[in-house]
Amino acid sequence: MAVDPGWDQIHIRDLAARCIVGLYDHERREKQDVVVNITLYGDLRQAGRSDRLEDTIDYKAIKQRVIAAVEGSSFFLVERLAEEVARVCLGDAKVRRVRVLVEKPGALRFARTVGVEIVRDAP
Repeated sequence: MAVDPGWDQIHIRDLAARCIVGLYDHERREKQDVVVNITLYGDLRQAGRSDRLEDTIDYKAIKQRVIAAVEGSSFFLVERLAEEVARVCLGDAKVRRVRVLVEKPGALRFARTVGVEIVRDAP
């Protein structure tokens, strides 16, 4: 389903979590820091008129589900972690598209961070 590029956006920035992610033994032994940035796309006009939580995307609830999914995960690839975050976000019927950036600080020597960014649409 094509998503209107004019959708409204809600941003969740620099969400910090810890999880098992990586290929190497030392990455699989202890949880590592990841930073997640999420942009949720949807129609927020009704919420703008009504001022009611039930008319908007409940970003606090989505944040809680994302944290639970990330901290409970154990993936080899950051790509797979990003895909899981997108799946969780798209579980909310009001989210029509999601952009997810997952960064793994310190993953590369001489680089502050490395990240994977994906965009997924609701079915």
